[in-house]
Amino acid sequence: MKQVLTIAGSDSGGGAGIQADLKTMTNFATYGASVITAVTAQNTLGVQGVRVMSRNVVARQLDSVLTDLSFSAAKTGMLANQDIIEVVVEKTQEYQLKNLVVDPVMVATSGDVLLEEEAISSLKEQLIPLAKIITPNLKEAKVLTGYEKEATIELKEIAQELFQLGPEAVLVKGGHSQAEQAVDMFYDGTQYHELSAPRIDTNDTHGTGCTLSSAIASNLALGYDLLTAVKRSKEFITKAIKEGVKVGTGNNPVNHLVKVN
Repeated sequence: MKQVLTIAGSDSGGGAGIQADLKTMTNFATYGASVITAVTAQNTLGVQGVRVMSRNVVARQLDSVLTDLSFSAAKTGMLANQDIIEVVVEKTQEYQLKNLVVDPVMVATSGDVLLEEEAISSLKEQLIPLAKIITPNLKEAKVLTGYEKEATIELKEIAQELFQLGPEAVLVKGGHSQAEQAVDMFYDGTQYHELSAPRIDTNDTHGTGCTLSSAIASNLALGYDLLTAVKRSKEFITKAIKEGVKVGTGNNPVNHLVKVN
């Protein structure tokens, strides 16, 4: 069984973060292991509290799993601060971690900040260049490229800017726009691919980014090429949103256990 590592925060409500990642990895018939960067008090209504792990605790977790398990892919989610980003970079290089999917988590769906502002430069300059693919949503993409104040920008243009940061490929998620189609843009330095799906009329989208990035990591671990891994994951997350589960009174999660094609 292929092994996949998630390096991210814990969501006590089970809809995002480590919990979403492990459910998704299991659904794709891969073995998921985890390194926890932060513990959140969280439910469908939002984030009520956060305790960030120390650099040493994250390093010990990474050493523990990376000296024993053999990972075919990995993904990062909430990294919280510069110290954690730096230790993830250090261990990624030391253990030559492959097929790294970087989901540059900055803000939760509820609006809660999940990455310190001073850590953004470390994310851009140190971690992203190690990535097989990065998966920012449009807001995160604008922050990473300095286009925060631009009301509109072409997905192709911003994907090209992100590619200059050094990853092998970019997937800009445009699903937060109000267009009738949820359009994502894939770019690998030579070809653009527009991936679209009908917009689903729902507010139950908690964990969408975590689930998509862990699906991509799982598909890479299974041996699919980048574009195929992204396409399979896009189909999966569309179905997961459509068949979302009602477990709380707020912004409910996607269904991580929908049938994988």
